[in-house]
Amino acid sequence: MGKKTLGKDKFGIQKVMRIRDYFGDSLGQFALNLMSTLTGQLTYFYTDKVGMAVGAVATMFLICKIIDAFTVLIMGNIVDHTKPGKEKYRPWLLKAGIPSGIVLVMMFTVPKAGNMGQLAYAMITNILLTAVFYTAVSVPYGSLMVVRTNSQEERGVMGTWRAAAGYAAGMIIAICTIPITNVLGGTQSAWIKYSIVLGILVVLAFLISYKTSRETAEESGTEPKSEQREEEEILPFKEAVIKLFHNKYWVIILVVNFMSSILYGTTASAGNYYCKWIFGNDNLVGFLGAIGMIPTILGFALVSPMIKKLGIVGTLQASFGMGIMANALLIFLHDNFLAYCILGSITTFATIPMMCLVGVMTAMAIDYNEYKYGIRMIATSNSASGFGGKVGSGIGASLIGWMLAAVHYDPALPAAPQATKMAIYGFSFIVPLIMFIVMLLLVSRFDLEKRLPRMKEEIAKRKISYE
Repeated sequence: MGKKTLGKDKFGIQKVMRIRDYFGDSLGQFALNLMSTLTGQLTYFYTDKVGMAVGAVATMFLICKIIDAFTVLIMGNIVDHTKPGKEKYRPWLLKAGIPSGIVLVMMFTVPKAGNMGQLAYAMITNILLTAVFYTAVSVPYGSLMVVRTNSQEERGVMGTWRAAAGYAAGMIIAICTIPITNVLGGTQSAWIKYSIVLGILVVLAFLISYKTSRETAEESGTEPKSEQREEEEILPFKEAVIKLFHNKYWVIILVVNFMSSILYGTTASAGNYYCKWIFGNDNLVGFLGAIGMIPTILGFALVSPMIKKLGIVGTLQASFGMGIMANALLIFLHDNFLAYCILGSITTFATIPMMCLVGVMTAMAIDYNEYKYGIRMIATSNSASGFGGKVGSGIGASLIGWMLAAVHYDPALPAAPQATKMAIYGFSFIVPLIMFIVMLLLVSRFDLEKRLPRMKEEIAKRKISYE
């Protein structure tokens, strides 16, 4: 019995994705988020488990992220200049995905080599994971959405699956990391054992994602032979970047990605410090992570109906508005655990639509490249947009260290001084409040959603006229 015909989407574009395709594709995001979320715990690990100076750790993270940001641009250029007829994106899931799992474990095996030796080791392993292997996977993986299907509807579903898988990875880290490592002894050795399990999961997820991926975006839904693949003009990198900065939609995504990454970078580690010093028990991080599953499930259940009702931009405006409200209220209710749980859950819900839609919006901006310039610049668009995300996440992670260093943070104290508490409040809800406000203002200017169908018709007419 043959496979069921998939049919076309509401715009008449042939569908090519089945459930197993969505699942396999999403495992790439699962692996990426396992790595990025676990590295978000490194500030706490380095300061409270290894004993490194918090200010030095913060500066080290920023240096690593700046290097990481430039390697993203280099990787986009490498991928877009892959020789015609060869797969550009899928092979990197293996070439860089497998080493990622190994280096992930190495990050936690910080030797007893003195302050400078430990700092050097931390910097080298961070650069290897984030600036080399993570980047070498994330850029082509992000581009796969554009070449996997032409259907905007399927891209939206892919984005939701990816966001759900990524959030599942984040929840594993949030719920399990502190309780499990504490059960194992709470020492550096416990964190190493924990990272080995996660490293194995990363490798397996990339293997499955590679096996189920294809580079197919044909109107017919069939996979073209390599010699039939349409190869677009290859632009010099400098010219491509100049063109991108004249695409206002891509610029909006660049800045929003930068802001959201600062938000994610601060919240990744903020809970550890908040629970330890404000509520007096870092094991509460696991409880809060479990509570966070409620808004997560609701978010993924409601994001599609929200998009149908409000559209992409309307959905983001509504979610960012909720984030603003929740973090503004925390200014007045910051010491109330119940309020922290509820408002934190609202903040969690507010981040989900952006996770689901950032890839879709980037794909729309890439389609606009084709309308405006006659060339999509797929990998360069994704990598240059990722540049902002990398710098943002570096700043987000470093903000915590810098703010704690500014108040002379001491993890050995029995209780937090008021200055330390103010720093924790600052990166826990003041910084997120600012990020939500800026993102709301920016997405309100993204009017491409309604214009895109007409633009695609124009692109199709141009192609016919050139034949």
